[in-house]
Amino acid sequence: MDDVAPAARAPTRAYSNYVLGVLVVVYVMNYVDRQLMSILIEPIKAEFGASDKLMGLLTGFAFAIFYTVAGIPVARLADVWVRRSVIAIGLALWSGMTALTGLSRSFTELALVRIGVGIGEAGGTPPSHALISDYFPPKRRATALGVFSLGVPLGTMLGYSVGGWLGEQYGWRAAFLWMGLPGIALAVLVRLTVREPRHGQFDPPRPAGASQATARDVLRHMYGLRSFRWIVPGVSLAAFSGYGFAIWKPVFLMRVHDFSMAEAGLWIGLLSGATGFLSTLVGGVVADWLARRDPAWALRLRAFSILGALPFQLAFLLYPDPMIALALFIPGGLVGGMWPPPSYAATQNLVPPHMRALASAILLFFLNLIGLGAGPFAVGWLSDELAPSFGAESVRWALVIPLAFNLVGAFAYWRASKSYAAELAAGR
Repeated sequence: MDDVAPAARAPTRAYSNYVLGVLVVVYVMNYVDRQLMSILIEPIKAEFGASDKLMGLLTGFAFAIFYTVAGIPVARLADVWVRRSVIAIGLALWSGMTALTGLSRSFTELALVRIGVGIGEAGGTPPSHALISDYFPPKRRATALGVFSLGVPLGTMLGYSVGGWLGEQYGWRAAFLWMGLPGIALAVLVRLTVREPRHGQFDPPRPAGASQATARDVLRHMYGLRSFRWIVPGVSLAAFSGYGFAIWKPVFLMRVHDFSMAEAGLWIGLLSGATGFLSTLVGGVVADWLARRDPAWALRLRAFSILGALPFQLAFLLYPDPMIALALFIPGGLVGGMWPPPSYAATQNLVPPHMRALASAILLFFLNLIGLGAGPFAVGWLSDELAPSFGAESVRWALVIPLAFNLVGAFAYWRASKSYAAELAAGR
């Protein structure tokens, strides 16, 4: 491949930053679609006569099961093939499927294109994590992954605010068409301008004759790490309530506080985007700074982030005045968004270079199946079950109940931090 960075010529810092910037935009497109479906739940539900449980299934399991199942083989492909090309193909697929969502004529067709989006998005995050790890050395890796994770708040802001406005002005179908098509052009840019770096160029060389790791090898290696066995329940349980909260909070504002779709999208988009942007960026920098003093802080930070955000999340859901509730949302968003960079960087640091994309996919398998899949579905199911007693208020309590899982998630992260430093040192 003539676009693979030669072993003797490491990428310049400027080009590494360019690649990171392109991957951030790819990640933005990844999250635009997820939040777009969230802000458009009400008109889609009304057109197809769906229940909250079915909408939770559509925003959760219909996407997450195929996203997670496809993630393992796609990540395996990324570890042995050209990661840049895997990302470009996945981006083109999920963007095309997002646009096709606007052409769905039935709930079944809507579910099928969501499955296609999930399969396409499986080619996004794990190869990107592995690619970034070969463009940035370990001492700057959490910061780089923190910058990459800014795609989440930026995509959230665009998906909610622009999607809500488009949906209100032109209908939910037009919103999917206009938000999906730009990703296809971006896929071409990735394919033409991103070079494939040498695997593990910032890491110790692999032993001579070492073979490529199989999925079983990676699973065995990761299961043998006590810290990773605690990271999995930590990230999964925190994501369970986190994704349910993210998907259904615009509906909460519309039903409980009588916001219009555009108003809910604007407020949630701006607040989620701004607080998520700051907390994600700061989380990566702070994790790198603390880890230089004690590597265990890479995971302790996540435990404190979960616990610190919890009272503000509860206040947002329970306070009767909507503007005060939105103000209380801000500190919770600032604290709660610090978890992605430390979690992803810890996983990347625990495994050798030839296992990184697959290791990321394994972590995301649990995070997305339990968090992205079960979280929104659980909220939708609870909302339907509580509706006879609470009416429109049912969505409020359906969001409050899953927050209890954050306590268990914080405990799991704390336990993971106990063995992380020793296992990190043993692997180097």
